[in-house]
Amino acid sequence: MARGPVISPPHTVEGFVKAFLHELNFGQGVPLATSSQTDQYLALARTVRSYLMARWLETARKRRASQPQKMVGYLSAEYLLGRQLDNALSATELREVATDAMKACGIDIEDLRAQEVEPGLGNGGLGRLAACFIDSLATLGAPSIAYGIRYEFGIFRQTFVDGRQVEQPDAWLSSGDPWGVPHPELEVPVNFGGHTERYVGEDGRERSRWVPGWGVIGLRYNYMVPGYHNGVVNTLRLWRARATNAFDLHIFNAGDYAEAVRAQTFAENISKVLYPEDSTPQGKELRLQQQYFFVACSIKDFLTHTMPKGFDVRELPERIIFQLNDTHPVIAIPELMRILVDEHDLEWDQAWGITKQCFAYTCHTLLPEALEVWPVSLMERLLPRHMEIIYRINEEFLDDLREAYPGDELRVRRMSIIADHPERSVRMAHLATVGSVKVNGVAALHSQLLKDKVLNDFSELWPDRFTNVTNGVTPRRFIRQSNPALTGLITETIGKGWVSDLDRLAELQAYSDDPEFREKFRAVKAANKERITDVLAKRDGIQLPQGHMLDVMVKRLHEYKRQSLKMLHIVTLYDRLISGEVDPASVTPRTVVFGAKAAPGYHMAKETIFLINSIAKTVNADPRVQGRLFVAFPPNYNVTLAEKLIPAADLSEQISLAGKEASGTGNMKFALNGALTIGTDDGANVEIRELVGDENFFLFGMDEPAVAELQARGYRPGDYYESDANLKRAIDLIASGHFTDGNRDAVSAFVGDLLSNDRFLALADYASYLEAQDRVEAAYADQEEWSRKAILNVARTGFFSSDRSMRDYIDRIWHIKTNA
Repeated sequence: MARGPVISPPHTVEGFVKAFLHELNFGQGVPLATSSQTDQYLALARTVRSYLMARWLETARKRRASQPQKMVGYLSAEYLLGRQLDNALSATELREVATDAMKACGIDIEDLRAQEVEPGLGNGGLGRLAACFIDSLATLGAPSIAYGIRYEFGIFRQTFVDGRQVEQPDAWLSSGDPWGVPHPELEVPVNFGGHTERYVGEDGRERSRWVPGWGVIGLRYNYMVPGYHNGVVNTLRLWRARATNAFDLHIFNAGDYAEAVRAQTFAENISKVLYPEDSTPQGKELRLQQQYFFVACSIKDFLTHTMPKGFDVRELPERIIFQLNDTHPVIAIPELMRILVDEHDLEWDQAWGITKQCFAYTCHTLLPEALEVWPVSLMERLLPRHMEIIYRINEEFLDDLREAYPGDELRVRRMSIIADHPERSVRMAHLATVGSVKVNGVAALHSQLLKDKVLNDFSELWPDRFTNVTNGVTPRRFIRQSNPALTGLITETIGKGWVSDLDRLAELQAYSDDPEFREKFRAVKAANKERITDVLAKRDGIQLPQGHMLDVMVKRLHEYKRQSLKMLHIVTLYDRLISGEVDPASVTPRTVVFGAKAAPGYHMAKETIFLINSIAKTVNADPRVQGRLFVAFPPNYNVTLAEKLIPAADLSEQISLAGKEASGTGNMKFALNGALTIGTDDGANVEIRELVGDENFFLFGMDEPAVAELQARGYRPGDYYESDANLKRAIDLIASGHFTDGNRDAVSAFVGDLLSNDRFLALADYASYLEAQDRVEAAYADQEEWSRKAILNVARTGFFSSDRSMRDYIDRIWHIKTNA
């Protein structure tokens, strides 16, 4: 359809109306009078996108003119972006213009905001961190490009049926994708399978050649990432897979319609869904296909379309550093080696010297099971040439080790990229460490444990290779956009400019003892509570009680995060109330809100969700606790809900077992929005506590050395159950079937695991946690003092801006220049 003349980007209400109606008429093909809200949203989004497009093209032009220039290539399997419209309006300063323009057209812009479907291209903190980082890179004016996968179905949509999690497809593309700009002409072929063969080149050197068995095509989609009020627009490039021969007309005409499109279906599976369930061999293979697909597309794209023609690949380290966001993209290391050796004809040593300078690796975990390993048999079948390259990298690395540590064959086996037990496999974290210029953890404690425990042998060998960059969050989305009332109060108090200079929040400390400011601060929190009450009522039919402390625990459902410990606390509060042990009038009214998804194959996590929902159903229906205790678990927690829930929270639950959480970013978002933290000395909690002060943080539980000592002695959860009357009563109440309509079998597996295993020591920390919660209640009773503590949390956590994180990466790892 012809779309008429190009309309210049709008700067006025009149210009915006004209551009909007143009998009509605020529883009959607409908007049305003008969347009649907979906039509209107898509036209509005494209109007805003056209404004971004002008800045995007200008950013690219300036960077081409300033070459040679070193860039960052951010490689991540996840990007949990959240809704894009508000972020784009904020970055481009078009919010008021767009609002007034829609009003002039008889449209409430709030109705159109609600039409946007959040792209769930991430699982949790890792994906949200990536989204914060690319926002900050653009705000700092850093030359960068981010790469990932354009999953057709993102993280599943969670529903509850009889209290149990049920996964539904997340069809985020069903109403269109106005923010993605497809470039089908710039496709990238990606090969798999086949075999390798030796041959002699024209120069007489023996070489290896990959003869693939099959392949797919990578189609690129560009998403614009605007900086905040600086005119810079960076690129997030996501890849979708399609078949090389999508349709066989001969087979179709023969009547085998399914076979005719089999290749298309098979190829598109690669970008079909975020993290396919990988407990089966087929699922493992598909996940590896995904990882190789997106890094192969990304590296080829950078070399072919970002670098100028005739570029000398020997200069690559001066032009790019690829940041590996966890182990998912680590296959990029042998892929670059393959390109340099096989396609650019470099000598092995020269290619390896280049490759090692082009990658840096961020480790996001301390859990051994989260450090990816791939069976050698799978790698040899799916990526035979890469497996050859990994073998040679490992062989030369082990030779160096034997020279550095003569006779220490045990160390050599520990550090080998190839593990022999329980099956021959490739340790991707070891490959990343060997092939990267820097390795970083994401919080001070995590980075130390990474060096001391997880990758201890490597840190002894290369101490200068390891560094720390504590995570951060973008204040544009998680204060300015999500908490406009607090944003207004801060700006009124300390002036403008703090959104891109979060250290200025320290200026609020002077107001923590100001009664008038405290009152305004409480009014902001009260307004945010009213807002989340309205949201949950409309979204889920959940009616939150008024006047309660809002106690929030939202994060991925995993045993180490210890939702089970929070659950035991709720049961104890409930038991104290119904037993008459405490006077209800003496108990601080409390609403506990959970938000969490369990991985589809994670049985114990799903059982935890069921039990939380069962407890919530019983507690909320019991008249003996009404007005004092309420539990809510809205399904399908996502960024959009987080933006409303986090600003309303009074108490932030960060209760993972010490030494297990790499960093966390939810803890930062809560503190920056005026919630107090109850938490262990784990991840970035350590740095939060050091910054806000012990008196403004509710610390409990064992520290990491105490955890290690207890585990070394031999942990017996049953001993804690028998010796703690409160704990025994809580577990016995659960085991009795009180929360499951008398059905003990429904909770027997959970209770049995807790009493016999309790892998993350919830029972050991229970008594300390209860004592800390008693301190919370006492503190909350004094609202003036609570307000002072909350204000100081906001004032002292400006360090946790993702802008600071990116500056740390730039200074310590990437060494690139920015225009900020």
